[in-house]
Amino acid sequence: METLVEQRVETRTEISWPVSIWLPEANRFFNGRSANISKSGVYVKLPMTTPIRQGNVIEVNFPRTTTLAEEKGQFGRLKKGKVVRVDRMSVLTDAKIGVAVEFE
Repeated sequence: METLVEQRVETRTEISWPVSIWLPEANRFFNGRSANISKSGVYVKLPMTTPIRQGNVIEVNFPRTTTLAEEKGQFGRLKKGKVVRVDRMSVLTDAKIGVAVEFE
């Protein structure tokens, strides 16, 4: 049996928001949703077919609503990070990969 040790430093906030992940190794974006986020990282759910693995350096694009984009002057926010964990969830109705990303 494997024991997981909590390593989070920052408080996580649960939020389901559309995100896109730029994976340089695949030379493309993959669309998913955030599950929770903190100052130091994010946990996202991506399609099972996403070829992502622990150690990949990726960019996470957080798109903004039109109102927020007008206020901030940009239609999205990019954060670079490193994949620290990949969870394969094979629930029949929702086959997803859970990806923990630590921001740089």
